[in-house]
Amino acid sequence: MKISRELAWLAAALAPLMIAGCSKKAVTAAPPPPPPAAATTARNTPPPSPIRQVARQTPPPATPATRRLPDAKTQARIDELLARIQDAYFDYDKHALRPDALSTLQSDSRELRDIIVQYPSYKLTIEGYCDERGSAEYNMALGDARAKAAKDFLVGVGIPSDQLKVVSYGKEKQVCDEHNEACWQKNRRIHILAMAN
Repeated sequence: MKISRELAWLAAALAPLMIAGCSKKAVTAAPPPPPPAAATTARNTPPPSPIRQVARQTPPPATPATRRLPDAKTQARIDELLARIQDAYFDYDKHALRPDALSTLQSDSRELRDIIVQYPSYKLTIEGYCDERGSAEYNMALGDARAKAAKDFLVGVGIPSDQLKVVSYGKEKQVCDEHNEACWQKNRRIHILAMAN
């Protein structure tokens, strides 16, 4: 009996420890699993701003109607037309286009117009000239009036005004330097050429 008493006493002494041990296990639950890495990051950092997808726009292929400057073949045709138009000549101290000047300008100006209007960046220069007589200032103004008369004619044919530039050289850049009427007539002129691009 002594053993049973001792066992009872031992059981009684160990019972609170066993209960405490059991209760601790019951109270202590397994720690919760750590949150996923993405959720932790999402709480600590602001959400990324949405990336805007910008569609890359490519220019449409050039067509004859949208090209700004003519190709080599068309440029050669323009040069040929300008060479055939030749210079238009004026009477002494006048800036009105004479009948022969009008026929010179009319000869190929319509075909030139049909080409030029397709290329809005393409420009022509109309140069005005005078003979050696008169002051430099007067001849600059007269050369300008002659170039403008030719420009007005070409605009009337249908060439856009913004594609035509006028410049006066007055009595500079003479094509003939003799001092007679035949030579002076050659210097009273306008000349049309393509502007350098």
